[in-house]
Amino acid sequence: MATCIGMVARVGGVTFNALKPVTCEYARRSSNQISQNRFAHGIRSSLYDHVREGYSDKPDLDMRLVCEETDKVVANVENRKGGLRGVDVREIVSVWQQLQDVRNSISELEQQKKTVSEDVRLLVEKNEKKSLANLPEFNQARQKGREIRGRLNLLYPKESELEAEHYSRALRLPNTTHPDVPIGDESQACVVELIGQKPEFNFKPKGHLELGEHLGLIRQRHLAHVSGHRSYYLRGTGARLQTALQNFALDTLQRRGFAPMVVPDMLKGAVFEGCGMQPNAHRSQVYSLDPLHFPDLNLAGTGEVGLAGFFMDHAVNWADLPVRSVCSSTCYRAETDTGRETWGLYRVHQFNKVEMFGVTADETGEESSKLLEEFLSLQKEMFSSLELHYRVLDMPTQELGLPAHRKYDIEAWMPGRNSYGEISSGSNCTDYQSRRLNILYERQDGSLQYAHTMNASSVTAGARVLPTYACSH
Repeated sequence: MATCIGMVARVGGVTFNALKPVTCEYARRSSNQISQNRFAHGIRSSLYDHVREGYSDKPDLDMRLVCEETDKVVANVENRKGGLRGVDVREIVSVWQQLQDVRNSISELEQQKKTVSEDVRLLVEKNEKKSLANLPEFNQARQKGREIRGRLNLLYPKESELEAEHYSRALRLPNTTHPDVPIGDESQACVVELIGQKPEFNFKPKGHLELGEHLGLIRQRHLAHVSGHRSYYLRGTGARLQTALQNFALDTLQRRGFAPMVVPDMLKGAVFEGCGMQPNAHRSQVYSLDPLHFPDLNLAGTGEVGLAGFFMDHAVNWADLPVRSVCSSTCYRAETDTGRETWGLYRVHQFNKVEMFGVTADETGEESSKLLEEFLSLQKEMFSSLELHYRVLDMPTQELGLPAHRKYDIEAWMPGRNSYGEISSGSNCTDYQSRRLNILYERQDGSLQYAHTMNASSVTAGARVLPTYACSH
């Protein structure tokens, strides 16, 4: 492990010790031998490309669980909404076992090669150079060495091929699912709590767009020649309200021990994929910069990606756990695969969001669940302070995405729509992201363990909370 610089920064009363960088142990040998062709299913793995180029360690997926409890993993995959099916899981197991056989053969041959090299070295030391060519044992050792190198030269590309095939599928496996999570689609979401009262009016309430346009706070029409559809301007009180909501969330969370951060909006595809998102597979959702000029850079759709990237390939000190971070960032979403909410601020290409991110230990298996409940409690506190009527939903399996072990959504009552709409969410990702991004913590005995991560949006200022707040008041 690289040496910790030992720097301590104090920001707003929150002491945050410097992280310990974790040394990349992945040999660059493999990066030169893996084909640049696309992987199976036509989907390239940005995270594995990152590894091949020597930037990060290989993702340490929990293949013991997949191999030993294959039927459970198959059932979990079938219950989740994703690109894999049960047959893919069994193929992942098969390829993994082939890969282990090849790796074991390579390990044995490399040990034999080392032994032969040592034998040759001793013969060279004990005999004169001129007589070596006439020594049978010397010639036999050299011949054996050539045979071993030949076999290794055949196995190295095979290892690289199987490794690429393995990660192309295995990185798309979903996280495990909490036993209390409902099974099914969004209609199976369980209402955990209903908070506040629906606002009552003695008139028909206007929608947020109609109200915002009437008051001169929002402009969304006649922007095709400026910024295209699903864009908008906020002005006057509308702009001030967005800033006020962001500051309200940041101030609240900083008082509760969250370290405020400013994160990059543009990140490598590996960070997205390590978080459980697939920019190469979901171009309808992710904006990517021109690869000819800015290779492998994407615009983040959530601050979670930037916050997770901060901890990538680093270990957190035991004394700092749990780490609570918060950022306010601009989020970019293509939203080209949906025809819903084509007008208004609910589904737009760009919006501001305050995001919570947590890193905790995994000693009892309950630390991350407790921190997620803490995040949920803070969300409820803030939305109750804004006098919103909302409900908390325990989301079903098909709504969890790849990384979430459990996910809560918060839906607020929107008078202009006469329905509930999502304004926030929070997910416990357990060790799903940390195994892919190499996020660890240092135990009290000095050993390293994969951390658990969780995330939650506190205030989606422009796109969700602002229109809800405006219509509710």
